[in-house]
Amino acid sequence: MGKVIQSVQELKSVVEGLKRGGKKVVFTNGCFDILHAGHVDYLEKAKALGDVLIVGMNSDASVRKIKGQNRPVVPQDLRARVLTALTAVDYVFVFDDETPYNLIKLIKPHILVKGADWKLEDIVGREFAGKVVRIPFTYDISTTAIIRKVLARFCR
Repeated sequence: MGKVIQSVQELKSVVEGLKRGGKKVVFTNGCFDILHAGHVDYLEKAKALGDVLIVGMNSDASVRKIKGQNRPVVPQDLRARVLTALTAVDYVFVFDDETPYNLIKLIKPHILVKGADWKLEDIVGREFAGKVVRIPFTYDISTTAIIRKVLARFCR
C-alpha cells in the first residue's frame, strides 16, 4: 500500500533516500477524480518503467482552477486514499499549484510520465527529468465522459 507524503520536506527526504538506494524514480501527476480503468492502466504502465512511482495529485483547489467550480467530484483526501491502495502507486503528494513544475524541479525524476495526448513540448518540467515517456491510452474513458454519462442517464 502506498503512502501519502505530507510535506515538501518529507518528499525531498524520501526521494533523496530512494536515489541513494539506487532506485529508479518515476513521477506522474493528475487530478484522478473518479478513478477509472484508464487511470489504473496508465499508473501500472508508469510504475513498470522504474522502481518507485510517485504521483503528484492536484488538490481540490487546484482541480477547481483547472476544471471549474463543479470539480472535483471526489475530495482530495479520498482521491489520495484510493490512489495509495493501488499496487502501482508508492507515494502520493497533493499539490496546490496548477502544474507540477515545482514538484518535478524538486524531485528530478529519472522518468517523467504523461499521457500520449500531451505534446512533448507541452509537458511541464521535462527539463528536470532524465527521460520523458508518453503513454498511449488503452481505454477510451475519462472522468468527464463518466460525469456526462451519469448526467445524461439520471438527470433528465
